[in-house]
Amino acid sequence: MEWWEDEGLGLKKTDVEAMREAWRREKAAPEMLEFEEELVRRLREQMQLQEDTIMAMEGDGDGDDISTTSLQLQHMDLDRALFLLKSYLRLRLTKLQKHLFFYASLPHSSSPLSPQELLFCHRCLHATSRHLHHSLLSLLPSHYQSLSRQSTSSDHDDMLHSHSPHLDTFVFCKPTTDVGAFQLDDTGDDIVDLVVDDLYVLRYNSIRALVQSRRIHLI
Repeated sequence: MEWWEDEGLGLKKTDVEAMREAWRREKAAPEMLEFEEELVRRLREQMQLQEDTIMAMEGDGDGDDISTTSLQLQHMDLDRALFLLKSYLRLRLTKLQKHLFFYASLPHSSSPLSPQELLFCHRCLHATSRHLHHSLLSLLPSHYQSLSRQSTSSDHDDMLHSHSPHLDTFVFCKPTTDVGAFQLDDTGDDIVDLVVDDLYVLRYNSIRALVQSRRIHLI
């Protein structure tokens, strides 16, 4: 991949733009998407490099107007990138807390969480479970004390469904390539022709696979 940078050893534009797109996808999707681990790692390394460069320039600066302006611009670029990264991570934590029991129940192989998010999830689940047990569940009959089942007579974790993301939510989306005729339901009665750069409003669950494969962008 070819990289290009801002003046004065600025952040790589492609990674910043990729993080902005990842933030936009995450914000529009009703579920947590796969964590952008490699992108986050690269962006953090670039931000650290730029911060070190700024500190070196501040130590060796002449104090003239050009140097001061250059440092201010680099500080602004760094602040914008940091705000974008924090917004992306905060958005994911908000979703995780909202659907805590659902994501905690997923097997690790299919979980979209990062290792740090997974650790946070288990710690938060433990604290929540302990609080609910001490404040309420311990006062109920034993067969109603489960957090995942309505009672011991349930043959599956029927309460987890109420904590799962609503994947039938309508979303605005735009194909990044010509997908062609695409089936939106299981019966084949609802088919739409997805043309690159055209704007659509569709149920997220119908295009979930296209979102995950990056063949369609959420707006």
